[in-house]
Amino acid sequence: MSLSQVDIVAVDEGAAFWDDRSALLAGLRENPPRIPAHFGYDARGSDLFELITELPDYYLTRVEYGLLQRNAGEIADLIGGGPIAEMGSGSAKKTRLLLAACVERRATRYLPIDVSREMLEASGRDLTAQLPGLRVRGLWGRYEAGLAWLRDSVPEPLTVSFLGSNFGNMPLEERDKLLSEIVGTLRPGDGFLVSVDLLKPARVLESAYNDPAGRSAFTPFRLNHLDHLNRRFGGNFDARNFSTRAHFDSVTGTVDARVYANEDHFVALHELDLELNLRRGDSLNVGLSHKFRREQFVADVTARGLELRAQWTDEEWQYGIFLFTRSSGRREAADEI
Repeated sequence: MSLSQVDIVAVDEGAAFWDDRSALLAGLRENPPRIPAHFGYDARGSDLFELITELPDYYLTRVEYGLLQRNAGEIADLIGGGPIAEMGSGSAKKTRLLLAACVERRATRYLPIDVSREMLEASGRDLTAQLPGLRVRGLWGRYEAGLAWLRDSVPEPLTVSFLGSNFGNMPLEERDKLLSEIVGTLRPGDGFLVSVDLLKPARVLESAYNDPAGRSAFTPFRLNHLDHLNRRFGGNFDARNFSTRAHFDSVTGTVDARVYANEDHFVALHELDLELNLRRGDSLNVGLSHKFRREQFVADVTARGLELRAQWTDEEWQYGIFLFTRSSGRREAADEI
């Protein structure tokens, strides 16, 4: 592979993951109905999310970027020379700080996992153009499929990264299952680099997860979930009939983002043979973002057999990046992919 080439591997049977109806049907039958998170990140949704990161009250991207700016060199030294896989890589805007520090020290392979092929191709081209010595192989598919590919295809030392606080963006049961998948992918000495948003006042969180006056970023991103289902499953959601709002649930410690019906109406998803009878005020969940207590988060991860190696936190905004490793020793290096 040339240094400028971006290779894309369909780890989830091409675009078939968009047509996996089991998770979607299960979510839509919950109370309230829920659209699984990955349906928000088609090509248009990925672009819309980039607008969210530019909102003044959306501190997460800004704070994590600052943490990586200050600590990328130390992180690069700690994770060593193996490939870096990233789950939900998106534009890799923040990750490039870490990759730049790695490339300064050694040739580096980056294995981003994302459901948007377009985003993988665009970010891969940008990264390889800016960082000579970086090679990119994009893994196109869902997290679980990407992890399965890593287990089968990367026998050398590995770091799995999960940045952007994306680890909290799923229900508890799914988060626990995914953590088990991640731990099962790591071999002795491998690393798990993860960022999480920590608990803070509701007013701060609700300002961060809603559009400020005069700006519209969360609204089109959330309504795109409905448009995506229309395109994919023959639905007749009319985004004009919905408004959006996120609120913080202090009991669960989760920001709950929903779209709300503005009037009574039926919605049909013909290819799913499913109808939704929505009354005015009824909602669909289109996003969860759990906020963690630092000590409990570390305890939960280390209970899975990982060790906390280092942590970097922003005390003002209560946001952290954590590096865990699985036991001791390293895997034997193997032929390059």
